[in-house]
Amino acid sequence: MKPTHISLSPAVSGDATDCVALRGRTRENAVSEARLRELGITAGSWGADIASGVLPGYVCRAEGLLAGYCFGDARTGEVVVLALLPEYEGIGIGRRLLEQMVQHLRSLGHGRLFLGCSADPAVRSYGFYRHLGWRATGETDALGDQVLELLMPEGQ
Repeated sequence: MKPTHISLSPAVSGDATDCVALRGRTRENAVSEARLRELGITAGSWGADIASGVLPGYVCRAEGLLAGYCFGDARTGEVVVLALLPEYEGIGIGRRLLEQMVQHLRSLGHGRLFLGCSADPAVRSYGFYRHLGWRATGETDALGDQVLELLMPEGQ
């Protein structure tokens, strides 16, 4: 069933707890709260990074509940994470969240955006990003994912 009330808004530090919980409930590439903690990511550290402006993001609420989010690194232009609950896939929320993040990172002066993505064509993200114009760089990140980039056209 398609939700009737969907809203996107800039993330605030208070969203971090819900974001950590949602990250473990995605269909592909779920990361548990325990694993995030091992990586040094907690609701407290995530919230502090949002508050400081280092980790800007956008959240989507459907019927008032967190359905997904997208965050980027203001310093580097990396799209750090795009996560969506399975029941909200396929209705344009992920694309809308990513578009908001791309616009925000570009407004900060980044002409090249990048992200890590699975190299497996069977994984949803593989086709999703490529369909939206992201291109493989031939590089692999520290997690073994392909690095994709989105370049700002000259003069824009």
